[in-house]
Amino acid sequence: MAQNLYEGMFLLDSGKYAASPDNTTNHVLEILQKSGASIVAHRPWADGKLAYPVKNHKKGLHLLTYFTMPASGLTEVTRQVHLSEIILRHMVLRHPKVLFDAMVNALSGKEATFRHVENVDEAPRPVRRGRDEEIPVEAVVDALGDVEEER
Repeated sequence: MAQNLYEGMFLLDSGKYAASPDNTTNHVLEILQKSGASIVAHRPWADGKLAYPVKNHKKGLHLLTYFTMPASGLTEVTRQVHLSEIILRHMVLRHPKVLFDAMVNALSGKEATFRHVENVDEAPRPVRRGRDEEIPVEAVVDALGDVEEER
């Protein structure tokens, strides 16, 4: 069976996480593993006030996970999340390998994953596809003149 690369964001009850961080994290990881996932990386992301109440909770903790799993396991993950009292919401995204590897490296703290640029002017500019050099203004004016003469 083909293994897909996934990013999962789980919104947890911050009160239960504060009481027992390891048990709460393990609860999410067990749901994934029972559904056939292989956990690559995970970490708490953000803890704080929510923009609006979710299941009568005004605060929550986001747990970010990266895992591999067959697509058929997602229905089981969703079912288990709906039965959980700890997980308020969840979102799972499928990523291409390049993005998945970059995000796992960034989450793991590995060096040289992303290049930090202090000054925006020093950042490399994207290359225009199909153009190695700029088109001179005179060439555009000449081309427009040719079009008007044909009318």
